[in-house]
Amino acid sequence: MSHSPLPQQAVIAVVGTGAMGAGIAQVAAAAGHPVKLLDARPDAAVRAVAGIRAQFAKLAEKGKLSAEAAQAAGERLSAVEQMADLADAALVVEAIVESLEAKQKLYADLEAIVGKDCLFGTNTSSISVTAIGAALKHPERLAGLHFFNPAPLMALVEIVSGLATDKAVADTLFATANAWGKTAVHAKSTPGFIVNRVARPYYAEALRVAQEGAADYATIDACCREAGGFRMGPFELMDMIGHDVNFAVTNSVWRAFYNDQRFLPSLIQQELVDAGFFGKKTGRGFYDYREGAVRPAAQTEAAQAPAGKITVFGESAAAEALAERLEHSGLTFSRALDTDGRVAEIGRAAIYVTDGRSATQRAAESGVANTVLIDLALDYSKATRIAIAAAEQCDPVATASAIGLLQAAGFAVSRFLDVPGLIVMRTVAMLANEAADAVNQGVCSEAGADQAMRLGVNYPQGPLAWADQVGVAAIRDVLANLGTSYGEDRYRISPLIQRAVFAGRKIHD
Repeated sequence: MSHSPLPQQAVIAVVGTGAMGAGIAQVAAAAGHPVKLLDARPDAAVRAVAGIRAQFAKLAEKGKLSAEAAQAAGERLSAVEQMADLADAALVVEAIVESLEAKQKLYADLEAIVGKDCLFGTNTSSISVTAIGAALKHPERLAGLHFFNPAPLMALVEIVSGLATDKAVADTLFATANAWGKTAVHAKSTPGFIVNRVARPYYAEALRVAQEGAADYATIDACCREAGGFRMGPFELMDMIGHDVNFAVTNSVWRAFYNDQRFLPSLIQQELVDAGFFGKKTGRGFYDYREGAVRPAAQTEAAQAPAGKITVFGESAAAEALAERLEHSGLTFSRALDTDGRVAEIGRAAIYVTDGRSATQRAAESGVANTVLIDLALDYSKATRIAIAAAEQCDPVATASAIGLLQAAGFAVSRFLDVPGLIVMRTVAMLANEAADAVNQGVCSEAGADQAMRLGVNYPQGPLAWADQVGVAAIRDVLANLGTSYGEDRYRISPLIQRAVFAGRKIHD
């Protein structure tokens, strides 16, 4: 049975009026609710109300709200000075310090003040909702109501159920978040919920590739943006979030999962935190943001001539896009059936999409010495850059021909050292694997996982839909090959992916 949202006349209380609390209050007021703001810091709530009213005025100036609507929304906000003033609240959202004790005390105190039907929504991003609820007389009224920063702009809200959360409470909060113009997804109270858990590999795989010296930060970032379709590369994103915050979340998830290798923090990031190089906010992180600093460019191969006869093999997404791009460039080529997974040949070079093995291993196992691997792209027809790796056995002339072919097809080419899985492929495989594990463990649904990652962190595609696009069996093979290459449990394959492969179906079937 679907639940109705809280009615517009229901009073929403927001405790904690920093950036998140003020943002949530703005969303609730814009949706038509009377909103009360409370903060332990003197005058903080009054300042927050003034700031939110200024935001509404700005939206009216830009034509996104009528002047009347902006005025009315602003008038629905009020700052209060004590907890007793929240007695008539239908929902209390807290956005206070990330401390279990502080959150438990707040809600335990509120239980003596509010009515028995008042709902509690914690905006915690990392603390167990179950643990917060353990201090309450009525833990069934508490659920996670996890907004993303900035709350007025970000579409996603995770509705997190603790062990004691009443399903009707979670459903009401779900309906209410949707009524506020957000997209709600249900999640179970496990470390990182959906987004902060599933996003870990986006940082972890890039950090590992950099630590192995396969490519520099700017090149990895450029490949993730220009081939992977991500809005920001992992290193610039970590610099923007702040390493103090990003590293703390990684550590929190790692410890909460009893040191599971999949969430292992990076020594590179530990060094930045130790140095106080937190990213943009301190002027230095992976990049230098100080005045006069020059942003490094991605490594791009010098122009090569595409020398030799060209053949495009099979009908894979990479082959079809390459053929279309070569036609556009005016180069002549022939088509042939795919016999061993190769995408193209030029002269003596054989080009394959990475399957999680190094080019050197693949060349040794296939007997094709002149093996050149290309990375995954979200859309090979639109990608502007591609990462490649050549086998150690590969003749430099063959490598140059392969680079020339890809350049003629309109790609900027970044050559990596021969690291298994390159960067986009191993990252997407691990994102899909983590999302699949979250679904398999009952944290969320397949659709919820994909929605959360698209809306919560702006991924160009949900990881499970992306796995379906690449081919679930191909993702399984990449993970298996990474696991063999590194000999680590980190790359163990989710049972959900294994079952989909054995059943011959897509994950979203």
